[in-house]
Amino acid sequence: MVDLSRFSTELSFSPTPIAQVPGLNQQPLMLSGGKEDLGALAQLEDSVKKLKSPKASPRPALSKDQVDSAFNFLADWLYESCGSVSFCSLEHPKFKAFLNQVGLPAVSRREFSSARLDSKFEEARMESETRIRDAVFFQVASDGWKGKSCTLGEESLVKYMVNLPNGMRVFQKAVYVGGGSVPSEYAEEVSWEIIRGICDNATQRCVGIVSDKYKAKALRNLEIQNHWMVNLSCQLQGFISLIKDFCRELPLFRTVTDNCLKIAILYNSKSQIRNSFRKFRLQGVEFARFIRVPPSKCDISKNIGPFVAMLEDILSNSRVLHLVVSDDSYKAVCFEDPIAREVVDMIQDVGFWNDAEAAHALLKLITRMAEDIEAERPLVGQCLPLWEELRAKVKDWCSKYNFAEGPVEKIVEKRFKKNYHPAWSAAFILDPLYLVKDVSGKYLPPFKCLTPEQEKDVDKLITRLVSREEARIALMELMKWRSEGLDPLYAQAVQVKKRDPVTGKMKNANPQSSTLVWETCLKEFKSLGKVAVRLLFLHATSCGFKWNRSSMRWFCSQGHSRLGLERAQKLVFIAAHAKFERRDFSSEEEKDAELLGTMSGEDDMLNESYFSPNCSVDSKPDSVTHWSTLELSGNRSLLLKKHYLLPSTFRELLSRIWLDPFVKVFNPGVEEFEFCTVISYFAIIVERSFEQPASKGGCRYHEMHFRS
Repeated sequence: MVDLSRFSTELSFSPTPIAQVPGLNQQPLMLSGGKEDLGALAQLEDSVKKLKSPKASPRPALSKDQVDSAFNFLADWLYESCGSVSFCSLEHPKFKAFLNQVGLPAVSRREFSSARLDSKFEEARMESETRIRDAVFFQVASDGWKGKSCTLGEESLVKYMVNLPNGMRVFQKAVYVGGGSVPSEYAEEVSWEIIRGICDNATQRCVGIVSDKYKAKALRNLEIQNHWMVNLSCQLQGFISLIKDFCRELPLFRTVTDNCLKIAILYNSKSQIRNSFRKFRLQGVEFARFIRVPPSKCDISKNIGPFVAMLEDILSNSRVLHLVVSDDSYKAVCFEDPIAREVVDMIQDVGFWNDAEAAHALLKLITRMAEDIEAERPLVGQCLPLWEELRAKVKDWCSKYNFAEGPVEKIVEKRFKKNYHPAWSAAFILDPLYLVKDVSGKYLPPFKCLTPEQEKDVDKLITRLVSREEARIALMELMKWRSEGLDPLYAQAVQVKKRDPVTGKMKNANPQSSTLVWETCLKEFKSLGKVAVRLLFLHATSCGFKWNRSSMRWFCSQGHSRLGLERAQKLVFIAAHAKFERRDFSSEEEKDAELLGTMSGEDDMLNESYFSPNCSVDSKPDSVTHWSTLELSGNRSLLLKKHYLLPSTFRELLSRIWLDPFVKVFNPGVEEFEFCTVISYFAIIVERSFEQPASKGGCRYHEMHFRS
């Protein structure tokens, strides 16, 4: 008998016993084609076995409704992956084998990239248009003009979304604008075209635009041409720009950068010094093998990431750096290298470490606030309190690290003025969320928190947003609002807070209550109320959701084909619509990083046993034999896409085709792997299919186009 179990990681079917061949019982079977012929031999024996007993394993046939339902969920999953999964993966031999094994017919990638895609797009488009049509007015969000990196294609894809008064968001369109920066006139033209496309000639339904770029030109011009519009710059970009301002204008960062570079380059380039590090490592002192250094031509004011990485490496290695400069081998280096002597003085100087910690703390302070802004997506009324919170934290930072407040506050105020819009002040005053209780028990708007210039901004904005006939009435109503405020009971109801279960922070229990109060309890403020309800729902950030890199590259690769771009637009629309439905605004790459991070430490045992290159596949159910024979190699086996494992559409697909009985939970304590063995192996196959040329049944990235 030929023992084929030895080759189970190379065959795509279950090993079957081979008929005995006389004279070969005591020696290995030698075939003319070598080991590669074993697969064909096993297939031959499988065919013989099936002919002998054709009715050995009857399988209940799936009904047409079940097949249609399964393919419908498969299409949802494929479209929502938005380029991360190739259409030609549907015709991958292993995937075909899987479909056949579970009783599903083969699928056509042409159908999934044409008729079925068109149907799904129309369904998503109609839902979006209905929601926009039901809203009295809306705000347009434009994100992607300011790309994060020229290597990612981020600047080539601009996403337009629609923010509705009820708090919902609707995806509108992704615009391919090519590489590099584009003129503000083009951004203005595209934005106005998007608005006209949404509401035809009823452009007053669009209250305004929030964008990550072009505040001074395109957004300003649209405001001048359309007096009812309030166009804002993204607060997230404002805080990111503030980090760049500090790196460019605060002398602290230039000093810390130069000093850290000297330490890092010396450490990375001198073998004697690294030998000293290794000696201390043997004594149990942990440190990084190398200190990350920014590229020689890197401008940290434009790309802060490499500087932060270097700074964190040096701060985390502070203990071992002190030990190394006291070592005899380092003293020998000092005789030959003057920079080494300078580094000794630096490391032993308390001032250097204070400056390094101060720079890191300031960056961390602003970065954390930026992360909160991205996660919580504040409304326009929250902008002034947000910047006031920043000023207070920066002042505390100055006090803690003994820095003069003047230069730091000057940088903050300069950025504040660049981002400021009069709508910040008006929304802050009109929002019942910020009413303050006075000594008489009234809840009044916080005019005392505004500067005289900001008070004038409130008057000017309100008169601009109403008709000339209503301007005087609106200002009189504003005076009444200033003196009377809101009924205490309703004011307290609006200001009720609850703890967010995810972040643990206290948040407004009912974000829509501010607008609802103006539409119900404050109806006597007819002119001012119109302004309030159009202002209070406006978002102060343009960021909507994140695409992973493969989706970005894939979309931008379609830009040179009209048909390819049209179909890519549809696919992006479907995927974005699904993200908004699930309220999932993160990227799959972040989820992957989180997944791989949780798989370290005590989860290493799981990695080694479950995804080991030599793991046994004998225990896998017959229905997944075609997957279980896939050969894994090294750490590639860990590069599973979390979004392949978790989407409800794919779970539903597998449940509809009777794979539930085959679920095997290897570690119920680990959430990502408690689904089933089947999907894990499927994810690996999909991952591998991107690396194989079409001639071998795979689909490399550049072959994923729609042009066919």
